Amino acid sequence: MGILYSSTRNDEKKITASQAILKGLADDGGLFVPDHIPELTCSLRDLAGRTYQEVAYEVMRLFLTDFTEAELRSCIAQAYDSKFDTEVIAPIVEAEGTYYMELFHGATIAFKDMALSILPHLMITAAKKNQVKNEIVILTATSGDTGKAALAGFAGVEGTKIIVFYPKNGVSPIQEKQMVTQKGDNTLVVGIHGNFDDAQSGVKALFNDRKLAEEMAAAGLQFSSANSINIGRLIPQIVYYVYGYVKLLEEDKLAEGERMNVVVPTGNFGNILAAFYAKQMGVPIGKLICASNENKVLYDFFTTGKYDRNREFVLTSSPSMDILISSNLERLIYRITGEDAGKNAELMNSLLQTGVYEITEQMREQLGDFYGSFASEEETAVRIREMYENTGYILDTHTAVASAVYRKYVADTKDEAVTLIASTASPFKFTRNVMNAIDSNYNTMSDFELVDELSRIGNVDVPNAITEIRTAPVVHDIVCDKTEMKETVKKFLGVDA
Repeated sequence: MGILYSSTRNDEKKITASQAILKGLADDGGLFVPDHIPELTCSLRDLAGRTYQEVAYEVMRLFLTDFTEAELRSCIAQAYDSKFDTEVIAPIVEAEGTYYMELFHGATIAFKDMALSILPHLMITAAKKNQVKNEIVILTATSGDTGKAALAGFAGVEGTKIIVFYPKNGVSPIQEKQMVTQKGDNTLVVGIHGNFDDAQSGVKALFNDRKLAEEMAAAGLQFSSANSINIGRLIPQIVYYVYGYVKLLEEDKLAEGERMNVVVPTGNFGNILAAFYAKQMGVPIGKLICASNENKVLYDFFTTGKYDRNREFVLTSSPSMDILISSNLERLIYRITGEDAGKNAELMNSLLQTGVYEITEQMREQLGDFYGSFASEEETAVRIREMYENTGYILDTHTAVASAVYRKYVADTKDEAVTLIASTASPFKFTRNVMNAIDSNYNTMSDFELVDELSRIGNVDVPNAITEIRTAPVVHDIVCDKTEMKETVKKFLGVDA
């Protein structure tokens, strides 16, 4: 029997995977979740030796049950192709006895490529399956990486438009340049005066605006999302945790059935939630180590059971994690309520109204899979420098947060099980902070001089994604207040006020 999806805030209405992908966000503001997590139907040993594409099919077919084999294989083949600069898609590098799964070899050199390379193909296929005649408008907020990855995926895709909002002063110079130089008549990039949470809240408000939805429908348009709130983003992320275990098994770094810990630098909670789902599918994952930067709302939650976004928002050197409202945590909260949509809706309403919710002791007892900690800016920089000096391997700022937190975990628990760290971005994306961490004397160089120096000292080629933007002209220069997002969207779409 196929898997159906319902909202975390009202589980009475069930829809198919393709319908959930098209909608992105449920009408009640909740997130779509599967009615159960399927178990892998083949052993992890049987997956050894398979390509990333083959593992992706074995995982995704279990969730996307209304897609035919031909449809799903076609989506996978179009997504995981020569746009990745390594044949194995997600190579694993050993450093200091820990395994770093490099998820940044796609077109925009960040882990978001792993899911956003396939989402446009899933969405177009879903539209055809459901006889959707409207043009799909992808509306998304980004803390730095989702934006460019989504733009690269949807630019020029017939039957779609894409609008990306980002915090004007809250992303790295390279991240911003990647977005504002994006070509494509169907693309719009807008900086807002505000932080990522402002952008994300504004996007959610647009999704929930019934009058706007009616105006768009009259114009032959409908919204969908490319954020990890879209189940079509989340499911492809499960794949690389399955693949990571299989590769370590294949290379005799793990014995079959031996548990593997996973460390994920996370802000919006989607990437680590995917690892949690992989564990539910049968991958022998031990601890899910949730690494936060100084915006440590998730660390505080796992420590106290209280989620409180009422705090100072800190701009850090790991901007993709500068988030105080971790949207995907809602899917985990729904699960630990016993899949009680009413209870979950109460907690999410409390977050909306007061900025706070607190889970029960019984719910906290179900979080034993997780360990949360955080790394300060200084600890992050020290970890980059130490890793480079000890091994020559260069971490980006987000992966350095994960690495620093992992060391705290081992010190706290003495658990030295085989560990896989999700390396979520190329150091080339955050060159200034990375290079300053290695040596403060680099501070006098320009951003692109630092790119060349990083390439030299790290003995790695400059990625195409960086080379392409060196001289690329700025195409998008719109900046608006967070209160002007709706007007900006309507103007781009040509929807009458």
